[in-house]
Amino acid sequence: MSCIISAPATGNGKTTVSLLISSWAYSKGLKLQTFKVGPDYLDQQQLSSIGHPICRNLDIFLSGEKWIKRTFIKYASEMDLALIEGAMGLFDGLGSTDFSSTANVAKVLKLPIIFVVDAKGKVASLLPLLKGFKDFDNEVSIKGIIFNNVNSERHKKLINEVFKNESIQILGFLPFNKRIALSSGRLGLTSPKESEKIIDIDYFANFAEKHLNISQIVKLLKPPDKKNSRFEYSNLIKLKDNRPIAIAEDKIFHFQYPETKEYLKEIGIPIISWNIYDDEEIPIEAKSLIIPGGFPEKYAKHISSSKRSLNSLRNFYKRGFIYAECGGMMLLGQSIQDQNGYQFKMGGILPLKFKKGNLSVGYRYIKGKKKSLFLKENQFLRGHEFHYWQIQKDSFIPDKDLKSTSEFRSSWDIKSWGTNYTEEGLENKYIHASWIHLHFPSNTHALKNLLNITQSLL
Repeated sequence: MSCIISAPATGNGKTTVSLLISSWAYSKGLKLQTFKVGPDYLDQQQLSSIGHPICRNLDIFLSGEKWIKRTFIKYASEMDLALIEGAMGLFDGLGSTDFSSTANVAKVLKLPIIFVVDAKGKVASLLPLLKGFKDFDNEVSIKGIIFNNVNSERHKKLINEVFKNESIQILGFLPFNKRIALSSGRLGLTSPKESEKIIDIDYFANFAEKHLNISQIVKLLKPPDKKNSRFEYSNLIKLKDNRPIAIAEDKIFHFQYPETKEYLKEIGIPIISWNIYDDEEIPIEAKSLIIPGGFPEKYAKHISSSKRSLNSLRNFYKRGFIYAECGGMMLLGQSIQDQNGYQFKMGGILPLKFKKGNLSVGYRYIKGKKKSLFLKENQFLRGHEFHYWQIQKDSFIPDKDLKSTSEFRSSWDIKSWGTNYTEEGLENKYIHASWIHLHFPSNTHALKNLLNITQSLL
């Protein structure tokens, strides 16, 4: 069966509950497969840090219903238990709709909900809150509820009295505890790749056993039948020459889906890691480079002093193709204003510099342009944005020793819910840079375009 951990809104404790259950399962030697609804990287990294198989994203907007069904059945059926952590509130999806929401995923996969509710400052009001969510959509089944921030026996007793005539199972009462509180940054939880705070699995497991009805929760975590577990990547790309690709991956750049590397390896492309934080040079055998998103603004001073990496990046631009998303695009610019307002030099390839701005977040529809290199005219994609930093209006001319510096054009046209298409990103024959994050394995025509570009340059 399995189930989805959801809540009325962000901040009620979904990730905490998911980590408590995951830690308990790990402590008992049980194999638990976790999933995360939506395009989230940071919660996914937290769930992957426990020691189970890596957490997988389930996103209907980015990948489609068929993809999430196949992914869930494949990876969940191989485990003892399976758990999905929802995103935002239960019905929050694309724009003002519930499309691609946790509820949408629950209906597609036919899975029930465990509802996590922050009970701080509430007793009787908890009942109409729950009834509203239960009655809103009869295709969504809320099987149990966990109350967070219940810090006294009296509070617990009063909540039990309110729900004594209700059919829903109460699956736990969690008191506030600093040792299970998760640290947060601007874009959500702090990544385990950056944080020095490591989850104490034994403590989390004991806390779960003490405050959650584990025996009942486990019944809701049973995986799907193994007879339905067959899964293979469809539309595998065939190339004449599978040349190595370098991927930036360290504590600065780590916003990437695990399926991207898995897919590239499956079609025979060697993957090489490039660590900018340790000031490494891009391996000479790499013929193309992927720079995913991350937090270059937090490490701007460190990056600026990483001369070997920056020189290597500039030299690579003279011989290979670079694909950069969000923070990766910022690395390619002239400079970044860090969190304290100081400017630090970056790669100096793109005629851009970056400063702190307002949050830009959400799903994006993407349309190819007539002269676009990466996405052809009349080709469409779906992606997402999530960043505070923005491009400053004034621009700079890159150094003359860099090729084709005057030929940059917009990468494609994008729009969000309720807006019109506008130009976004920069590209030329040797580079594609954009704020947009993509899920390549479920958009193989985009990945094929990227790989064909790389081959055409060699």
